Amino acid sequence: MAAIIRRSANFSLKYSNYVRHRVVSSRSMASKVPVGFIGLGNMGNPMAKNLIKHGYPIVVADIFPESCKEVQDLGAQIMDSSADVAERVDRVITMLPSTPNVIEAYTGPNGILKKVKKGSLLIDSSTIDPLVSKEIAKEAEKTGALFMDAPVSGGVGAARAGNLTFMVGGLEGEFNAAKELLSCMGTNVVYCGEVGTGQAAKICNNMLLAISMIGTAETMNLGIRLGLDPKLLAKILNMSSGRCWSSDTYNPVPGVMDGVPSANDYQGGFTTTLMAKDLGLAQNTATNTKTPALLGTLSHQIYRMMCARGYAQKDFSAVFQFLREEENI
Repeated sequence: MAAIIRRSANFSLKYSNYVRHRVVSSRSMASKVPVGFIGLGNMGNPMAKNLIKHGYPIVVADIFPESCKEVQDLGAQIMDSSADVAERVDRVITMLPSTPNVIEAYTGPNGILKKVKKGSLLIDSSTIDPLVSKEIAKEAEKTGALFMDAPVSGGVGAARAGNLTFMVGGLEGEFNAAKELLSCMGTNVVYCGEVGTGQAAKICNNMLLAISMIGTAETMNLGIRLGLDPKLLAKILNMSSGRCWSSDTYNPVPGVMDGVPSANDYQGGFTTTLMAKDLGLAQNTATNTKTPALLGTLSHQIYRMMCARGYAQKDFSAVFQFLREEENI
């Protein structure tokens, strides 16, 4: 009888805690203003989920309706267009593949700026031309809205874990408002300066990433050809001066690391076509500023060649596989 009473008491305590948790969660959700999210691809999907996890009701749109299902199951409200999203919220985040997609989402016939509310905060986390960010900011200002660029680094894994790095450009006085939202999706939110500087930082980062990935792939391939075990070589590199993110976190050789695209036939992650796009942005800005970028130029050529050889939708670390095939031609 005593055991039954104890079990009953334990159940009552657990149920009470459960109800209390549900009430707190409901209050937290109710206390937070809805956020719009446009673009639910490989990166946008987990980013939107992290906003939901932090108690934000979200209103979303994507040109591919099926991309919205997972967040809809978590309570997101689905809209038909970017304009419809902007009409219902006063904070909007966009995460889109390229410059043309961003231009369409903001200034197209069904774009955000068609129905945006005065005083809205618009945050673009896509990677695009810095000059385009500046132009969109000017157009947003005409409607009474504020635009900030906040591209990300870290890849799909960091997006899922909420560990992204955001590089933010815009009015410094509005940075804290943006940081409140971005901190739900990332551990590092860095203010870079005026609109466009976030994009500038991201472009520089991705040029270095592309160069280091090619270098890591070439180095690993050479070591394998010299008879070294790839896991041993990676271990040595990662305790030596050649260590980099491409070698210790995102190794391009199948079998060296778990949980990375090279362990999954280079599926998922950051596609080769997107890396080629970002390198194209880097080349344009290097030309405009008369900045030598010799390795950046060569990397751009290599990733464009990969796209032409069937690697466009593979993760950019597939450059290792590409090099292995090239040596047999």
